[in-house]
Amino acid sequence: MAAAVEAGKTKTRGSGTQKVYETLRREILAMELTPGSPLDEVRLSERFGMSRTPVREALLRLASDTLVTTLPNRNTIVSAINFADMPHYFEALTLMYRISTRGAAARAPHARAMMASIRSRQDEFVAAVEAQDAFAMIEANREFHVAIAELAGNAYYTGFFSRLLDEGRRILRLYYSTFEDQLPRQYVNEHEDIIAAIEAGDAERADRLAVAHAGQIVRQIQEYLAREADQARALSLG
Repeated sequence: MAAAVEAGKTKTRGSGTQKVYETLRREILAMELTPGSPLDEVRLSERFGMSRTPVREALLRLASDTLVTTLPNRNTIVSAINFADMPHYFEALTLMYRISTRGAAARAPHARAMMASIRSRQDEFVAAVEAQDAFAMIEANREFHVAIAELAGNAYYTGFFSRLLDEGRRILRLYYSTFEDQLPRQYVNEHEDIIAAIEAGDAERADRLAVAHAGQIVRQIQEYLAREADQARALSLG
């Protein structure tokens, strides 16, 4: 009997942890909780109507996702976005776009089931774009590129690329916000062109498309950051 009660408590705590984790994760990725925002366990437990244990466990999961940071004084905040490292991040991201699409193109003729998975992920991305659901776009975009990496067949590359995509979720949120979450169809079609090149087994074309795809994202983010910096300077001078 005692074991059953304990199991019930564990299950309840687990579902509570999941609820807190998913809610805070969505709010962080949507930039509703901005970088540097404090995440107090007591206030969060009051907000969600549960003990501090599932809240603490949820924060630990978010920390493993690099979305929150625990400070030396043990306070927890939403992790900062290190814009100073963006050039290095974009360099690594572009490289992984290229490696994954080239590798996928080399294997696509022998992996029809995996191509179907890539197309399914693209369908989800298109639906998210049409719904102007930025959170769903971020999730679907990640799964689309991970599916391509999985087709390429190198687990080390896939793991590294997945981490890059996870780290860049909030950057992608900024990217979509530059279009007011109305992503132009031409950028949706870039995914379609990549799929076509992979299906054709054309590694060189897949490589070129990957470079172009990464390049336009990088340019859009860089222009956004430049505008933000100009506005900040103008305010400080005014």
